[in-house]
Amino acid sequence: MANFGGPEEYTTWDGEPVSRDRPHGATIVVGAQSPAGWQYLLLHRGRHGPDWAGEWAWTPPAGSRKPGEDIAACAARELHEETGLRAEPRAIVTADIGWAVFWLEVPWGTTVTVDGTEHDRCEWVSYAEACRRCRPAVLTASFVTACEAMDCR
Repeated sequence: MANFGGPEEYTTWDGEPVSRDRPHGATIVVGAQSPAGWQYLLLHRGRHGPDWAGEWAWTPPAGSRKPGEDIAACAARELHEETGLRAEPRAIVTADIGWAVFWLEVPWGTTVTVDGTEHDRCEWVSYAEACRRCRPAVLTASFVTACEAMDCR
């Protein structure tokens, strides 16, 4: 997530500049209709090690918006950087919010390539499991918002 402590601190954890304009970034909820029902893609952040299970450990693809970057372009770029997927996710909430929410449905069995730098693995999980893993509450709320908007819980 981005660091917004002061005017010179609009950067990501690794020092990349972040737009000062809202929304500051985007979360892309990726869902697939499996034989057992909806499954959702979660990525595990690797910088604290493979066993890390704290807040922000498991997230949908997401990332900060670069200064001057369109929010839809941010969502598409982050999706590709973090998963290898090239797509234009559907905007769910982009106005009057600090972090935009997007949705992308992919065919079950779609190959995902984890970036290997920020994330060390990915998993397809049920709605209940995604709600359990996506912490803190603001992340859970973004996930639920996308699923409710697309009626895919």
